Amino acid sequence: MLVQAAAGGDERAFQELVDAYRGELHAHCYRMLGSSYDADDALQDALLRAWRALGKFEGRSSLRSWLYRIATNTCLDVIAKRPKRVLPIDYGPPADPHEGPTLPLAESVWVEPYANEPLGLPEGLAAPDARYEQREAVELAFVAALQHLPANQRAALILREVLGFSAKEVAEILDASVAAVNSALQRARKTVEERMPERTQQQTMRALGDDGVRAVVDRYLDAWDRNDVEGVVAMLTEDASFSMPPAPYWYSGHADLREWLPKGPLTGGWRWKHLPVVMANGQPAVPFYCWYEPEQTYLAFALNVLTLRGDRISDVVAFIARDTSSQDPEAYVRWPEEPLVRRKFQDFFGRFGLPETIEG
Repeated sequence: MLVQAAAGGDERAFQELVDAYRGELHAHCYRMLGSSYDADDALQDALLRAWRALGKFEGRSSLRSWLYRIATNTCLDVIAKRPKRVLPIDYGPPADPHEGPTLPLAESVWVEPYANEPLGLPEGLAAPDARYEQREAVELAFVAALQHLPANQRAALILREVLGFSAKEVAEILDASVAAVNSALQRARKTVEERMPERTQQQTMRALGDDGVRAVVDRYLDAWDRNDVEGVVAMLTEDASFSMPPAPYWYSGHADLREWLPKGPLTGGWRWKHLPVVMANGQPAVPFYCWYEPEQTYLAFALNVLTLRGDRISDVVAFIARDTSSQDPEAYVRWPEEPLVRRKFQDFFGRFGLPETIEG
């Protein structure tokens, strides 16, 4: 058996054992931590722990449950050592578009985009008892809501409602009683439901169909390409938000967006180019590149993850792919005109199979 061979020190057998679970375990770590990079580290640490402890695996639970126990506890250790991750809309109130930008914060504060397609995250429920579909459970709104839960509630909700483990199995994974798990679940459900939109993105996209989703995104991008502020605003819901992590400021509502867009990305000074839509967090996302004069090329600038509500866009989260640690809060605003620095490239573009540069 593979388990016996791996327990005896056969590293190849161990890799074969865990490869079947690697994608779903990574998604689990991402849901727990809100960061693909943290999920990488947590999964690597968890698999190392599993390798070292495999000789103690007695088969009382399934291998999958045993691996989830180790991965969950690894994530709980990480959560205990660092602040929770959020989106800008959870960090503070919307910015006044008449005022200048404020200093960006460290990237470790923010929820990060998730490339679910390369990892092969399947559609549908993970188990009959699950409440959320697997792709619903990596949507930005859901992952952001999870980060507001205490660690034990977060773990209980994911294990029970996303992965479909029984309350008894969850209790065993968390070293808790079934009563404690059910109590944690009740509180976690209330918090998450209060923060979730009426419909998930998977439900919205199914209602629109592939052609409908494409039409919404194409109309938005057409207006953007023409620097048509009114056209862009027309594709947004009345209460739409636009945020740009790691920048902490964000804008909300048609009036403020009309005021800010001509001062920000649609000044006409930026030369934008975008590649075809990819899927991030189970949602359509547009990779934007900006012309960088010193090198005569377009550099990866931001991955704009779109949240749809009907045939409009309710949220744009533009994950900036440049290091914005400069102490000049307007540095990235002036970037197209001023050759300040060739900012450090954040490699989450690479997770989506996207290049750092594209030709003009």
